[in-house]
Amino acid sequence: MKNFLDEFDKDIRKILIAQFRNFWTHTSTAIEGNTLTLGETAFVLEEGLTVSGKPLKDHQEVVGHARAIDLIYDLVKRETEITETDLFNLHKAVQTELMFDVYQPVGSWKVEPNWTSMIDGDRQVIFEYASPKDVPSLMKEWLRLLNCHVSLSSKENVSEADALSAYAELHIAFVRIHPFFDGNGRMARLVSNIPVLKSGFPPIIIPKERRREYIMSLTEYHLAAGIPNPGQPLLPETEKLEKFKIFCAESWKGSMELARAAQEKQAERRRSNS
Repeated sequence: MKNFLDEFDKDIRKILIAQFRNFWTHTSTAIEGNTLTLGETAFVLEEGLTVSGKPLKDHQEVVGHARAIDLIYDLVKRETEITETDLFNLHKAVQTELMFDVYQPVGSWKVEPNWTSMIDGDRQVIFEYASPKDVPSLMKEWLRLLNCHVSLSSKENVSEADALSAYAELHIAFVRIHPFFDGNGRMARLVSNIPVLKSGFPPIIIPKERRREYIMSLTEYHLAAGIPNPGQPLLPETEKLEKFKIFCAESWKGSMELARAAQEKQAERRRSNS
């Protein structure tokens, strides 16, 4: 497995990995309403301290998300297929609420329907995600898609376009199913990066500043594709999918810029040592 991190000295690599973790955690939790800034997120993760005046829940969310990123890196290194149990373990990391509720299970599929309100032109529409009874079979198909992309990403010379397509397809299919009672957005933004990282590229990180555009792009796809059902394609409406890929490509620039800055620092060090 190639890895762009291999080109860096150990100290630069360590800093870059921390920068990805902080940026990824901050943006993904902020999209869901977390109030910690990027600086505060980095402070919590690096110092293990809380920020005065900020909710405990927000601190728990960023710590949980950072722990889930560590699990993602472990899955990237693994040679065996990713399983339902792996997804359940990731969900346990992402969902930091300690309260037990049989109707809101952590680390297993949803047992009650979940839905959202979407805007379709000038109309407000209630959109219901996949039925709980259909989730096991739909996620079996989604895992097949994931492991297919992971297998392809293990080969040499995987292009950025291939890695981008894998991310967009996995992301939109996961959100379309919405297999958990909560945390589906954070989970999608995590697990869809496995083939990207396996291909040797920096993670694709959706910027919080484009939250509305991100939601509208997903909404357009959901409304066009409809509710997923077993036996039907996970990824219909290819035109809307292409539009989401373009959005993801633009979103990739943030982590790419962090990687380029580290490369410049590495090149500067080599010049000074030559």
